[in-house]
Amino acid sequence: MRLDIENIKKTYGDKIVLDISNMTIKEGKITGITGPNGSGKSTLLNIISYIDDNFSGKVKYNGMDFSKEVAKNITYVFQKPYLLRRSVYDNIVYPLKLRKVDNKSQTKYANDIMKRLEIEDLSNKRGQQLSGGESQKVALARALVFKPKLLLLDEPTSNIDSESVKIMEREIVNFNKETSGTVLIVTHNLEQAQRICDEVISLDSGKVRN
Repeated sequence: MRLDIENIKKTYGDKIVLDISNMTIKEGKITGITGPNGSGKSTLLNIISYIDDNFSGKVKYNGMDFSKEVAKNITYVFQKPYLLRRSVYDNIVYPLKLRKVDNKSQTKYANDIMKRLEIEDLSNKRGQQLSGGESQKVALARALVFKPKLLLLDEPTSNIDSESVKIMEREIVNFNKETSGTVLIVTHNLEQAQRICDEVISLDSGKVRN
């Protein structure tokens, strides 16, 4: 999915937190968004996902306006993921159930993504029993399992061990290669951006830094 962002402006009171005249996120690429705290990175993801629809300007998705059909092809992994108070397996198959995927395929896809992210042993654990790092892996698995056209990631590997970071980065890259899905990742880690991103956009005080 290609994103075209035109004249986006977001304010809180008198403060302008995002002011982007033009930005293109290329289809089938991994694009990193970097910048200091308060630069508007998470605000941008909230606008793209239409969690926040109180802004001026336009976001086009393959040339189309936001709609239910567009929303079905987007998923968002938050920095602090929210998991259902059910088993890890139930969390992962949830987006497949919403999309009316048959039970046999649900099981196959869930088992495959759990194996890839090395969380098979967590399958029967409940969401609220997981550590922070485990929750982040499960949230990524839930996002990847239905192969979205646009994957939005907000600091998905913050505050987790280096081995888990490697596993998650590997599967983000594999997802992109295997499905040509577009990935937009907010990260404060410039080394991570250089490792996995095709392009990196830097924000500062709500504006794109050239």
